[in-house]
Amino acid sequence: MSASPLMSVGIKAMAANYAALQTIGHNISNANVAGYSRQQVELVTAQGQFSGAGFFGKGVDVATVTRSHNAFLTGEATRASSLASLDGVRLQKLQQLETVFKTGEAGLGYAVSSFINSMADLANQPADSATRQVVLTRAADMSTRFAEAGLALDDIQSGVSSDVRTSVATINNLAQSIATANQKIAALKGLGQPANDLLDERDRLIARLSQEVQVSRIESADGTVGVFIAGGQRLVLGAEAAQLAVRPDPDDARRVAIGVVAGPLVNLIDPNRLGGGTVAGLLRFQNTDLVDGRNLVGRMAAEVGLAVNQQQQRGLNLIGSDPTPALFRLNQPQALPNANNARDAGGAPLAVVQLSYTGEAGALRASEYDLREDEANPGNWLMTRMVSGQLSIDPADSISFAGPTVSFQGINLDWSAAPPQAGDTFRLQTVGRAANDMATLLRDPRDLAAASPLVAAAPASNTGTMQVGPLTMTTSPLPFPGNSESLGFTRLVPAVNGYEFSVSSSLTGGSTLWNPGEPLIGGNGYELEVSGVPADGDTLLIDPTPAGALSSNNGNARAMLSLRDLGLIEGVSVTDGYAMALAEVGSRVQSGESTASISTAVAQQAEMQRTSQAGVNLDEEAARLIQYQQSYQAAAKMLQVAQSLFDTLLQAAGN
Repeated sequence: MSASPLMSVGIKAMAANYAALQTIGHNISNANVAGYSRQQVELVTAQGQFSGAGFFGKGVDVATVTRSHNAFLTGEATRASSLASLDGVRLQKLQQLETVFKTGEAGLGYAVSSFINSMADLANQPADSATRQVVLTRAADMSTRFAEAGLALDDIQSGVSSDVRTSVATINNLAQSIATANQKIAALKGLGQPANDLLDERDRLIARLSQEVQVSRIESADGTVGVFIAGGQRLVLGAEAAQLAVRPDPDDARRVAIGVVAGPLVNLIDPNRLGGGTVAGLLRFQNTDLVDGRNLVGRMAAEVGLAVNQQQQRGLNLIGSDPTPALFRLNQPQALPNANNARDAGGAPLAVVQLSYTGEAGALRASEYDLREDEANPGNWLMTRMVSGQLSIDPADSISFAGPTVSFQGINLDWSAAPPQAGDTFRLQTVGRAANDMATLLRDPRDLAAASPLVAAAPASNTGTMQVGPLTMTTSPLPFPGNSESLGFTRLVPAVNGYEFSVSSSLTGGSTLWNPGEPLIGGNGYELEVSGVPADGDTLLIDPTPAGALSSNNGNARAMLSLRDLGLIEGVSVTDGYAMALAEVGSRVQSGESTASISTAVAQQAEMQRTSQAGVNLDEEAARLIQYQQSYQAAAKMLQVAQSLFDTLLQAAGN
């Protein structure tokens, strides 16, 4: 037997241990590389050689180099990372939104309260120019605060749109890189050995992609992986990558939507199907949180502005303007046609829906509305309030009507000029833009309508205890301008349905039933509070305010001051309404912080579980390094022995 088999075994042993040492060195070098999977040389025993004395071993062979990879744990880590990215970016945007809802003297609530409270001084000194100027200054401060809030919300929307475009560009780059990696892996598949580093690189790209948009993956027989988003929309298939694009939202062009490029078209993706990732978080914030925040601000601006304008125009100013000018400029509600609605040859929508405010105090809701055909009642149209981006399921938040006009939750709708077509949809933004561009229209302090157009008095001939209280105008213009009205009281014995008096009006010629303690509703558009009890046959006189009394009359100023406690915000005062808005936004921020904290912890735990199996343990690698070093040295010693035997054989042969 020659020494060559022993040398062959030694050479194989050295080669195998060298390969193991090389792989261990590769692991140690990449221990701190994110997404790297630990590699290991797989050794197999070489098939023995038969001889008459039995099988003699032929050493060891290197079968392959494997990587520690668990597809399930990798998938769990990417999904958890997607949700953490969604919650993290939404929290950042919610914190930006919170800055619009300031507290204390910097807040909208303080500005509104300061303006309305200034009416108390105006009521005390209706002719004082300095007092009137203070009211205008407070009004300008309030309108400026609302306009700044609207502008700040627009800036947040612009930031969201920019972030979405940045994320989509990142997604497109990553998708192309994954497709390139697929191509390289498929090309190396025929060699029969896994391209471990390329597989790691592809996993890293997919993990990075999952932070932008939640993905699902399907392995193919050729080694490539298909990447899908939004519940099955192809993003990467083999060596081909689809491209995403950002487009205006069909319901509101000020917002953005994303879609998959298909030739000249872009197929928009339902944002609710994106699952997780930065893009999903941004779109969720845009379509729910930002919309709700804008509506909270807009609803307050609309309710306060409408109520003040309405009362201002019911009074008389010192200039004698007829009609009295409004105090505030407000944006009107908008009906936005969907981009897919029927259009004429010039591209303009065939249908035009007009919206206006009813002026009913406290009727407006901090919401948008959806208008479309009523499937349950063909021929009718359904207007439904939207709550956090979804159609409300409360029956009180929907109204079915045949058109062309309807009034619902503080809004008048009219499409008389151009009715909607079959299949048309509209997004009704009733209060969302009310705060934008809000401004004070009056510049002359004398334009403030502190005086009431009517004054009430009880004749000295009355024998009862009835006393005249505040008179508040309820209509403008007056039903009977320039006319006096006499209210006559007739006691009912016995009382009719609980009413003790019949009150007759000299203007309308009619009579109503009335109980002491209730306000009196006159025929000339006013409401009068009285105290005491009239006697049978007593009267009240309601006359136009004399021109000489305009500077001393404070009836309308007192009426505007009473707006402070009126339920303008769904039945509560403006102060309480703003506190509710602060609580709403604050609770969303707190919930966002809690959700982001939890999802981040889950993502970290999932990554730890993945790396516990796939990551590099330096202590373990150091131990294996010593192990294979010793094996390598032993194999070298084997070669040394074989060489010595070979030399001995040569000497023996030479002798």
